[in-house]
Amino acid sequence: MPQGIDPNTPNVARMYDYVLGGKDNFAADRELSGHLIASIPDGVEALRANRRFLGRAVAHVARQGIDQFIDLGAGLPNRGNVHEIAQGVHPHARVVYVDIDPIVIVHARALLAADDRTAALQADMRAPETVFASDDVARLIDFDRPLGVIFNAMLHFVTDAEDPAGIVGAFTDRMAPGSHLVISHSTLDDRPADLVEIIEAAYENASAPMVFRKHDEILRLFNGLSLIEPGLVKVNEWHPDEHEATASGGAWVYGGVAVK
Repeated sequence: MPQGIDPNTPNVARMYDYVLGGKDNFAADRELSGHLIASIPDGVEALRANRRFLGRAVAHVARQGIDQFIDLGAGLPNRGNVHEIAQGVHPHARVVYVDIDPIVIVHARALLAADDRTAALQADMRAPETVFASDDVARLIDFDRPLGVIFNAMLHFVTDAEDPAGIVGAFTDRMAPGSHLVISHSTLDDRPADLVEIIEAAYENASAPMVFRKHDEILRLFNGLSLIEPGLVKVNEWHPDEHEATASGGAWVYGGVAVK
């Protein structure tokens, strides 16, 4: 087992993996996930809706000509990874996955071993300078050209004291004009207070807390960048395809894409 992994503490990346049908998780992850699945009727569909949003957002950004991406808090590999979607539009597209969790990096590096256009970097997105200083970022990302920066379902694991807007700002400051920023984030807007409390209490025992935010608080995380239509909306309402138009589960998560 890679150093730094605690199988007894539920881990947010491994929990997400379990809910999405992955196998890279431990009993503690499955137990807490099972509790949340039983308690939150539409919780599983919310995570799946968020994953589908990521796919549509990356494809949209790639179609705008963006061929380099940094995915912050990437999580465990699953179907529809950023590099797969981006390279479906631009075969030469380059992607750096960043995650603090060693098990995520082990699996990502195994997946990407034969692909010199992608890399998996173990770093803390809350310390942006460590990302910028990476050899992988220097090799694959040209900050003088437009890029895509992704915070997919990650900023709700950052407390106010850790300054999520400041973290995003460190990346948007480095982005060239024409770059795109993708954010999805859990919300408590229109959500039952008792269910919000169940989730918050559950994540107190996990590797990171869950910090729900309201629409205007999430909007501020875009740091004044110009949101493309339809703006910051529930994830199943962002450029929905035929399936998404009739799907449920987006009620827990806002998503948006902005351009610099």
